[in-house]
Amino acid sequence: MLKVQGLSAGYGAADVLHGVDFSVEQGTVVALLGSNGAGKTTILRALSGLMPARGTIDFRGQDLGKSNAGQRVALGLAHIPQGRGTFGEFTVEDNLAAGAYTIGDRRQIAQDMERWYTAFPRLAERRRQQAGSLSGGEQQMLALARALMSRPKLLMCDEPSLGLAPAITQEIFEIFKTLNRELGMTLLVVEQNADLTLQFAHRAYVLESGAITVSGTAQDLRGNEAVQQSYLGV
Repeated sequence: MLKVQGLSAGYGAADVLHGVDFSVEQGTVVALLGSNGAGKTTILRALSGLMPARGTIDFRGQDLGKSNAGQRVALGLAHIPQGRGTFGEFTVEDNLAAGAYTIGDRRQIAQDMERWYTAFPRLAERRRQQAGSLSGGEQQMLALARALMSRPKLLMCDEPSLGLAPAITQEIFEIFKTLNRELGMTLLVVEQNADLTLQFAHRAYVLESGAITVSGTAQDLRGNEAVQQSYLGV
């Protein structure tokens, strides 16, 4: 579904990514692991068109090099940024509607909204409430539901557990599992909680100083001594 070759990007004159190569197969969950500052967030921002990048990004057979962020959403790329990125002064319902800005069919939008209200009943209870007044877990659910309103083929999540209690984190990851196993959705997940992520990912890449240093199946990485010591606390 996604093949990235020679991806380089940065801020100002300094590159954060240095020729990164990786791929994501359709219907899989892929984890991007690494310490703070390794370049994980930069990868997602480059893929979603939020910052300039060099290299090749092939998404479902199409080169995204000349596509802007909105066009990439329309093609099926959805990005849940670190910190959730919800519109705090908008209601829950307005946030969901904003997520469907690439969808022209109002009936489809209404159907999808009810679908995700059913999947996230707490959002349904708070549909008229301002997003900024929700709890951290509820805001993360809203960010996820808003991204799903665009009917993505690939869902990219940046640190979904950030600032959440363990029980809420587990609930969010159960939702990810359901999206993948029951709907066949493809996910690319950046996450500090490597142990939890590797329990449901199919494949993983470890990023250090803007380059991929380790890759393999999630099971292989869970058994990798260096990964255990650096990311799994073993």
